[in-house]
Amino acid sequence: MITISCAFFTLLTCVSGVTVVTQSPLITVNKGQMATLDCNLGTVTSSAAYWYKQTPGGVPQYMLYFYHSDSSPTYGSGFSAPKFTSTHSSKSDYSLIINNVDVGDSAVYYCNTYDGSVMVFGQGTKLNVIDFPLAPPVVTLLSPSTEALKESKATLVCLAEDISVALVHVSWTVDGRSVTDGVWSSATEKQQDKTFRMSSYLTINSSDWINNVDFSCQVSVGSKFTKKSISNSQCY
Repeated sequence: MITISCAFFTLLTCVSGVTVVTQSPLITVNKGQMATLDCNLGTVTSSAAYWYKQTPGGVPQYMLYFYHSDSSPTYGSGFSAPKFTSTHSSKSDYSLIINNVDVGDSAVYYCNTYDGSVMVFGQGTKLNVIDFPLAPPVVTLLSPSTEALKESKATLVCLAEDISVALVHVSWTVDGRSVTDGVWSSATEKQQDKTFRMSSYLTINSSDWINNVDFSCQVSVGSKFTKKSISNSQCY
């Protein structure tokens, strides 16, 4: 089985020059169904798409690579057809297909390619395989403290609880515009009642809070999601 260290993997999860590898952030399917994970290699059209699987707390496992002119994928140890396969719809659009999914297939799946100078990874697709009904998480959006607002930067905290699966997707908006800079999200933590909880943080300009800019946090679990908004004016 081919594995790579977490430190090495984190280093390669990046954007190289103009090359951007794009993946869907979250997919949730029922046990026994087929999961299709899409990957766009951006400007790269003459290199294969490689796939890695990383379970929570584990190291990435090399699964397979597939090049558009090949008749079939080349597999890593422990992965084979017909459970795992790959297709392409163009020289830069690839899909990883997992048939008859089980709960153990829940993981983050990373797609990467070689752009001629370095290996470039996408941000990963979180795959949740469920055998029970999903419920929207309980989300609380906390305002920055008075002390924090005395500085030029402050932090908003989005706390998600009663999450039914281990993998979630969090998105932030500022006055309706999606933002990713200044965002950090924790891993989910399993609770005694077998649900999960996690927190996401957004660093903001204190002046934006004072000027009543609207901030929103959305936590998604499959088709179920909870969105909370907050602004300075709502706190009075």
